[in-house]
Amino acid sequence: MNSSGKKLFAVNNLRILDIGLVLYDIGAVNSSFFLALWFRFDCQYSMIPGVYLEPFFKFAPIYSLFCVAVFSGFRLYRSIWRFASYDELARVLASVAVVSVFHIAGITAACQVIGNGAVHRMPLFYYAFGVVMQAALLLTARFSYRFLILMRGLKKKKNGLQPARRVMLVGAGAAGQMILRDLHEARESDERVCCIIDDNPDKWNRFLDGVPIVGGREDILQNVEKYRIEKILVAIPSAGAGQKRDILNICKETGCELKILPGIYQLSNGEITVSDMKEVAIEDLLGREPVRVNLEEVFRYLNGKTILVTGGGGSIGSELCRQIARHSPRRLIIFDVYENNAYDIQQELRAEYPGLELEVLIGSVRDSRRVQSVFAQYRPEVVYHAAAHKHVPLMEDCPREAIKNNAIGTYKTAYAAMQNGCERFVLISTDKAVNPTNIMGASKRLCEMVIQAFDEKIKAGKERELPVLHAHGGDEDGTMRGMGRSGVSAKTEFVAVRFGNVLGSNGSVIPFFKKQIAAGGPVTVTHPEITRYFMTIPEAVSLVLQAGTFAKGGEIFVLDMGEPVKIDTLAKNLIKLSGYKPDVDIKIEYVGLRPGEKLYEEKLMEEEGMKTTPNRLIHIGSPIPFDTDKFLVQLKELMEASYVEKGDIRKLVAEVVETYQIYKREEIL
Repeated sequence: MNSSGKKLFAVNNLRILDIGLVLYDIGAVNSSFFLALWFRFDCQYSMIPGVYLEPFFKFAPIYSLFCVAVFSGFRLYRSIWRFASYDELARVLASVAVVSVFHIAGITAACQVIGNGAVHRMPLFYYAFGVVMQAALLLTARFSYRFLILMRGLKKKKNGLQPARRVMLVGAGAAGQMILRDLHEARESDERVCCIIDDNPDKWNRFLDGVPIVGGREDILQNVEKYRIEKILVAIPSAGAGQKRDILNICKETGCELKILPGIYQLSNGEITVSDMKEVAIEDLLGREPVRVNLEEVFRYLNGKTILVTGGGGSIGSELCRQIARHSPRRLIIFDVYENNAYDIQQELRAEYPGLELEVLIGSVRDSRRVQSVFAQYRPEVVYHAAAHKHVPLMEDCPREAIKNNAIGTYKTAYAAMQNGCERFVLISTDKAVNPTNIMGASKRLCEMVIQAFDEKIKAGKERELPVLHAHGGDEDGTMRGMGRSGVSAKTEFVAVRFGNVLGSNGSVIPFFKKQIAAGGPVTVTHPEITRYFMTIPEAVSLVLQAGTFAKGGEIFVLDMGEPVKIDTLAKNLIKLSGYKPDVDIKIEYVGLRPGEKLYEEKLMEEEGMKTTPNRLIHIGSPIPFDTDKFLVQLKELMEASYVEKGDIRKLVAEVVETYQIYKREEIL
């Protein structure tokens, strides 16, 4: 049978079932009240007086039509009864109440008319028994189907070739009840909930849909062993992040497969099913509430603007593009040197936002002429500068590349932004710029100093004193000196946003650890005491966007990333979430700190103060003053030294970034 034939068969089958249900309802509502008369007169039809039978039979057709109309109005013929729940129960009872009132009034009036005043009403037993019987028959017909389906499913699981997987459900609230019901009704599911955990002691030793509630979170471990649990479902979407973390920390000790419902704000509708469960991610164990921003402020700021994201194909840059695309920009420009990443985000955004005016351009921020041509052609109003080399060990091996790409690339992009009338330039910085011990962190501190230098010169009306930095043979056509000749005052506001590690970003420890676990280990941790601040990519980017709305020029925004996390703890949690035991199934090896790596990161230097913003998770670090003119001269020298490939570039950087502590190496590259 083809698809159209199957569809027609299904429709016809449903119509037959609906007609059958209508006929059943007509029989049920009338037989209910007839049985009331029959029982009232000792189950002998001959003893029922004609003054009761005559009005009953004459009123029955009217009552039948009225019932069918009311039941249709309450959608009792359009529900899927195998999924019947409280809503269907309420609608059946409401419809019974309506038709019962009509029957009592109608049959009483019929008795008066037919009896000519001799009989005023039916016996009281008739009304009471008839209404109750009517409700029972209507409910039985509808909910018995769900019960039969449930019993058939349980029988199939019991008689199946494979034994059902034994599941523990954490949470006996509304979400847990819906998950339990969904599992009970699933025909193909090979899972059976054996016990339920809930922290409310009033629910202990009770049953939910036939499953015992055996205790609180402290009873998880013993009941996993008692019931031989293989999988744990955590269904507490309204719980706080700290509560979830504590429960998950206990669950991961069991070695069972773990799944969790996302937060209640992430569930768009009230119905929750097993398909809504997700794998427990490492961020679920951080114990921090999800970061939320004022999206209305971000929308007003970005709506209708031309926005450029450099490094738009990277992990931070691509998420910036996703969130910007949601806020209706006039045009979004993605600029990246790596075409594969740029192509991926281009295809994703085109599929999700077909009406978005999107430009994807390939080029390097180190190429001053390319950068200038992009700004001159598209005139972006807001720039998010995420292009940078970020990998600490690689930059230690190639320090000049960090200076060329990060520091000089930022300067060239900032200059082009100023020259072409950009309104705001937001630098994506890092906590590694604070008292840096590696060249990557020092290069990002140079980027922050570039931003501060531009801000100072523009506010002083001395933007023409900013030199043009380029490595081309010359600038005969004046391409890079348009600002100096135009006579137009600069208006660009330059700010930086500083934050720590983001979970799942390119080069972060999470993907690296997962690969090592998949390969059977060992998992390599540099030091047992090393700590880092962590935030998810969407959280970090949303704060970057809101920080941009607070900018006035010259600020270094610092994102509050909660409490630092030990990398060793992170590795052990990932191993446990993968179903293994640390140092038993998967070994952990400590390999020592890498060149330029700190035991812990800082968010502020000692000289920097902390100011507040309307968002308690975004702070402003007071810029450390420095000699801007001297810095600009030193930056030009750094650029020239980085392209010469001779000398000790680290020492030159240390002369500019006084807080930079050079990592001691046997061989300086």
